[in-house]
Amino acid sequence: MFDALSTEANTTVQTVFGLEGISVNWQPPREDGHGDLMTTIALQLAKKVGQSPRDIAQKIAAALASSSSIEKIEVAGAGYVNVWLKPAVLLQELKITEAACTAQKARKGEAPVIVEYSSPNIAKPLGIHHILSTIIGQSIANLYEHLGYYVIHWNYIADWGVQFGKLSVAHRHWGTKSIQEYTLDELLTLYVRFHKEVDAGKPELEEEARKEFKKLEDGDAALRTFLDAVVATTKISLAHLYKRLHVSFDVDLGEGFYEDKMAPVIEEGKRTKVFVEGEKGALITNFAESTGLPPYMIVKGDGATLYSTRDLAQMRYRIDTYHPQAIYIVTDIAQKLHFEQLVATCKQLQWEIPAFENILFGRMRFADGKMSTRTGNIVKLEEVIEEGVHRAAHVISSRGESIQTDDPKALAEMMGVGALVYGVLSQNRKMDIVFDWDKCLSFEGNSAPYLMYTHARACSVLRKAKVQHPKMPKDAHTFTTHERTLLSKLLQFPSTIEAARTEHLPHTLANYLYQLCQDFNAFYSADPIVTAPEAERNLRLALTSLTASVLKTGAELLTLRVPERM
Repeated sequence: MFDALSTEANTTVQTVFGLEGISVNWQPPREDGHGDLMTTIALQLAKKVGQSPRDIAQKIAAALASSSSIEKIEVAGAGYVNVWLKPAVLLQELKITEAACTAQKARKGEAPVIVEYSSPNIAKPLGIHHILSTIIGQSIANLYEHLGYYVIHWNYIADWGVQFGKLSVAHRHWGTKSIQEYTLDELLTLYVRFHKEVDAGKPELEEEARKEFKKLEDGDAALRTFLDAVVATTKISLAHLYKRLHVSFDVDLGEGFYEDKMAPVIEEGKRTKVFVEGEKGALITNFAESTGLPPYMIVKGDGATLYSTRDLAQMRYRIDTYHPQAIYIVTDIAQKLHFEQLVATCKQLQWEIPAFENILFGRMRFADGKMSTRTGNIVKLEEVIEEGVHRAAHVISSRGESIQTDDPKALAEMMGVGALVYGVLSQNRKMDIVFDWDKCLSFEGNSAPYLMYTHARACSVLRKAKVQHPKMPKDAHTFTTHERTLLSKLLQFPSTIEAARTEHLPHTLANYLYQLCQDFNAFYSADPIVTAPEAERNLRLALTSLTASVLKTGAELLTLRVPERM
């Protein structure tokens, strides 16, 4: 953004101070009223130049004052350089924002970025805690895809392990029909029954389950058929929920897919002596003391494989099959150690792994503290979504004619799902997330309804003006305070989505959209739009249209949908 100004500033630093290779970074000011752009370059150069930051800033300002791009320039504070750009320059730069509202085409021949998220367990509905990995991962994948990366959306389903043996044992003991006839909720009931029986004095069931899983690993055909049926039921049930959340995947291979891919990895580890014998005959990886990592178990003493075995096989498969430039896996912070050990093991095996990050998020809780049912079971995600839709319908009904919609039911779905999703994504994923229904369904503050209502308001203005795609004028004599504030915020959209992608922080985009809503609503209240004189009307309608486009694009990157009427 503002390449010409950056070039001028770089040349100025080189000429005035004799410094080469210095790149002047222009940023939006931290507070309104301090120009369109600011730079802290003077503070950065103080030691090199041997002058005070303010003296440096004044010399830079004096040299740039004659720039054809600059309307006004001033030095503030300890040495900040604030710049006000000419209207024509600002309007020209808005073309970049307009372009940013359209997804870039995937660059040909580029290696893919794999983003893994959601990762449900077979035979269990998604719990409320699954919302975190699912929508954080989807939004990060959306950002990469929107910016032209070739993205593979990957759902790694937990369809292997002793939990499967438990389900098989439960069905054999207490099943009343063929496994193909069970719903996902009924499969969960069987699984819960298993643990109740163990707790009631039948610990031998645990050993029976371990043996059952071992039989599956050894190739038992009947158990494979049983597993396939359970996986199919799980996927069909989850597909409906994913659709409501606007979540999609390109690959949904489960742990069982790597059944025949683990042995080569195990043999390689043994051959290279990366895998060594641990307690009771287990295979483990040891790490240098300096890493602080404990030993990593690869195979149990009885020969059974583990989650770690399958993750190593999956890493090898992804590298060999897709040759990705990066792999990002979105998980709870509790998985941090596992993935540190995984990557460290890959390095000991001397694999050439791509850029890798375990994108972590904190824990989630409701403001009222209720994250489980009265029986102690985790609340199902679908039940929470339904509660959100019900609450949204009540809000719509209670607001009467102040909400305009042709389809209250569809709007309630949009608001309810959006409130849940945005309530999560608007918070920093690195922190624990607190969810509050009242806050998330409010039409004031940083919420999905506020975002939706602002978008609908912008669309309403365009309908009243009877224009759909007003063109941005090439020049303007001056801007009102609110026009300039809104325009400056719109200019930040391209850099915001790039920052959200680079840092894997969706809340950066959410908070930007909230600020844009505030700036647009202030502009809407202060400056007449439809009734303004022609020149002002054209500019304000164009700003309104671009605001609607940015809000819609940003919302969809965060998996939300926004209405045109509300």
